[in-house]
Amino acid sequence: MKISRFVLTCFALTMFLLQPIHAAASGPVALVLTINGAITPATQEYLSRGIQTAEQNGAEIVILQLNTPGGGLDSMQKMAQDIRASRVPVVVYVSPRGAWAASAGTVITLAGHAAAMAPETAIGAASPVGSQGADLPTTEQTKVKEAMKALVRSYTERRGAEATALAESTIESAIAVSATEALNAHLVDFIANDTNDLLDQLDGFTVQMADGPRTLHTSGAVTETLTMSLIEQLLQLLVDPNFVFILLSIGVQAILIELSSPGGWVAGFVGMVCLALAAYGLGVLPVNWFGLAFLIIAFVLFIVDIKAATHGGLTAAGIGSFIVGALVLFNSPGTPQFQRVSLPLVILVALIIGISFAIIVGFALRAMKKPVITGQEGMRGQTGFARTDINPTGQVQSGAELWTAELAEGQGRIRKGEKVEVVRVEGLKLKVKKLN
Repeated sequence: MKISRFVLTCFALTMFLLQPIHAAASGPVALVLTINGAITPATQEYLSRGIQTAEQNGAEIVILQLNTPGGGLDSMQKMAQDIRASRVPVVVYVSPRGAWAASAGTVITLAGHAAAMAPETAIGAASPVGSQGADLPTTEQTKVKEAMKALVRSYTERRGAEATALAESTIESAIAVSATEALNAHLVDFIANDTNDLLDQLDGFTVQMADGPRTLHTSGAVTETLTMSLIEQLLQLLVDPNFVFILLSIGVQAILIELSSPGGWVAGFVGMVCLALAAYGLGVLPVNWFGLAFLIIAFVLFIVDIKAATHGGLTAAGIGSFIVGALVLFNSPGTPQFQRVSLPLVILVALIIGISFAIIVGFALRAMKKPVITGQEGMRGQTGFARTDINPTGQVQSGAELWTAELAEGQGRIRKGEKVEVVRVEGLKLKVKKLN
């Protein structure tokens, strides 16, 4: 009891001593979020959680460091809505050097209450494409483009006519510009070398919030980083086309193995889990579903080759069908490069699966050619020991069975307990010889 009281007293004293230090070091807080990759439902949830965290903790601003090749229109629209509805100013910062805010990233950048870019970055190329990566039909494309241009006009009208015209051009003509060009056209507010430089430039800058103008006070602001949660990272990984392709390959193979050899549950369970995870990614990525037919045909050919034993002919055809299916599924014409599956990965996985099934076929062929070793043929060569003297007949035990035995030709007397070897089976009698 005394030890517990001592520990509690020390803990309370430590908290009391640390509290003034923390209060003295406290100041404006800038919550930093980082999106490095495609715009997806996971990034939308991450941004929404970040804004909510900033509002609850009374942060001065949210800095969204953005480096994206684009992404889904639905996720882009929700992220823009979350930014505009935020009670904490959101500054979108295209960073680091070499980064870009392309396609959906352009609209998200313009939706920020302030926008900045690092040197040697780019913004633009925001023309919309269909869910399968190809250009939209003329009428639908016109509708989507006009809606997006109206959206960016509302974000850039405070920036002037030149910024608005440039923003519309990124959608209408897929124009992209450098950081310097964007700043000169007033499309963004700052060019900043890093986060500290950005905070210095933001101090005293006035942004337009839903409740009116607000002047930022970022001098001496403390930056706090909010990373993606484990679930958000997993969801982001599940829209990587290479990862989805691997999950799909494992899932289909495991299910077919389960169907061809029923009775177990491990292959079926693994297959269902992999297919369920892959289904999420396929629902987000721009895929051509026709490719699934080729993938299924490929695995069917692998299985049939095991049953029919065509000496690898169907396996070779299956490898070809597998490669074609993967490319049709993920790499159809018009699909953005960042949403395409790696060709070397497709070939490697196809070869691994094909070789695996070829090995299985090889074992199956050898099993078919192996001589029968059951029944009387299986008894030949087995060993045992004499339960009685054998001269010329007696009893031997082979395994768990007791047999009547007779001396093989040319054999002398075998005494009780000596080891014997079965030469052949004659009816219900074993011909045996003494085992030296």
